[in-house]
Amino acid sequence: MTEFLIRVIITAIIALVYFGILLLHVAYATYFERKVIGHIQMRLGPMVVGPHGLLQPIADMVKLVFKEDVIPSQVDRVIFRIAPLISLVAAMTTFSVIPVNQGWYIGDINVGLLFVLGIAGLGTYGLILAGWSSNSKYAFLGGLRSAAQMISYEVSLGLSIVGVILLAESFNLTEIVQKQQQYWHGMFLIPQFVAYFIFIVAMFAETNRVPFDLPEAESELVAGYFVEYSGMRFGLFYLSEYLAMFCMSALATICFWGGWTIPPVLLKAWPWLGNIPGIVWFLLKVYFHIFLFYWIRGTLPRYRYDQLMLIGWKVLVPLALLNIVVTSIIKYIF
Repeated sequence: MTEFLIRVIITAIIALVYFGILLLHVAYATYFERKVIGHIQMRLGPMVVGPHGLLQPIADMVKLVFKEDVIPSQVDRVIFRIAPLISLVAAMTTFSVIPVNQGWYIGDINVGLLFVLGIAGLGTYGLILAGWSSNSKYAFLGGLRSAAQMISYEVSLGLSIVGVILLAESFNLTEIVQKQQQYWHGMFLIPQFVAYFIFIVAMFAETNRVPFDLPEAESELVAGYFVEYSGMRFGLFYLSEYLAMFCMSALATICFWGGWTIPPVLLKAWPWLGNIPGIVWFLLKVYFHIFLFYWIRGTLPRYRYDQLMLIGWKVLVPLALLNIVVTSIIKYIF
């Protein structure tokens, strides 16, 4: 009993440290985004709070914590309060099984990939309930859009990873990374480049980011599903969105970019690369995908809703199914 209690305490401490570091990354991801988009648009971005605006995320957090929390009179108060927590808990839970280095994880389960996809899908309920409970037509439309969009693109997202599962012969995230080291290129990105393209497009839709930010579309829905939220409750939705971005970026890194490992061909050419810690490689790959979110936001306009659905069901799903068939045939032959 004592040994079990000690193990629970150690796991709890590791989880607190892990999530503390993760939330710090999320806070400064907002700063990174404003700087990247600022430079794309020939601006400087945050420059006032701290040197080069480095303390801006802290100022934003303090503002949200102390901002008045207004709840409209006609909302369903219980669901209105719970909705942001559902999105946040779902987004944070996915990280409990994501390994960031060899042996660096909170939990290592055999169906880690399915666990991440399943829990990430639960975050949709928070958005739907927020839109419904707000008693606002703008919020309700945002919630409906979110439900249709995320369910549609979850199909494409799941199908895109089937090719990776066929090659890795495992749902365990650590084993998927290790399997990629058997190839000279050290990545499933090369044999599964079609699946990677599908995953990236679906990733933007799953996280409600430009050009697929239809649930939030400020030009027609003001702010969508969280239009009635203010203060820290709005901050929780904002936090959930950035956590989802990190989750999808980490999943893309593990499934297609070899996780924390270095491609054997690079290691053979430059052996000194092996001295760089795995966590550094992992973060570089994750932040490449985070940068991709910002780059696309500063470049592409928003799609129409019919275009969004057409891309999901008539382009990505058939392409993902074709990729599964071709991958299966090639694997069976070779």
